[in-house]
Amino acid sequence: MFEEMAWLNEPRSWRVDGPELTVTTGDRTDFWRETFYGFVRDDGYFYHRAVTGDFTAEVTLLGHHDTLYDQSGLMLRVDERLWAKTGVEYTDGMAHLSAVFTRGQSDWSVLALPDYSDRLRLRLTRHGSAVRIQFLDSVGAWRMLRLGYLPLPDTCHVGVMCCSPQRVGLVARFTDFAVGDPIPRELHG
Repeated sequence: MFEEMAWLNEPRSWRVDGPELTVTTGDRTDFWRETFYGFVRDDGYFYHRAVTGDFTAEVTLLGHHDTLYDQSGLMLRVDERLWAKTGVEYTDGMAHLSAVFTRGQSDWSVLALPDYSDRLRLRLTRHGSAVRIQFLDSVGAWRMLRLGYLPLPDTCHVGVMCCSPQRVGLVARFTDFAVGDPIPRELHG
């Protein structure tokens, strides 16, 4: 799957080894727009491909996040003003599952991951203008983090992202990335 993808903000250090992509972040990279902090950052790393219509994207995240705002995960993007990102993010002294939806301005939600062991399976599903974010819990059940609104055109881009807003050198690893048909719309059951 990684052979069919392209970079937004190609990092200096990255490699693909079979089903695994490894990226080392540059200094102070991020995706964010305006809210609370007042700045706009669009220099994080996004390795993506075009998708049309509804889909589900999944990836396993591997890596040790230990500096404030270190993050890696999935991204769905139209342009610098319309996108969503989700993944592992380090804040308040521990790893969290994070989601940011940006419709002109960014918002941010987090869920603490006290048992995070440097590995997490994540998925993002598009159903029209609804985007569902889920993670695989420790007993093998998919849990929902967020269901949000994103007014997307028919074709947009999906892929993996990472950034390190406070430093250089986060080593983010992604494995078993896949994009396919959307999961069923059933939320409970």
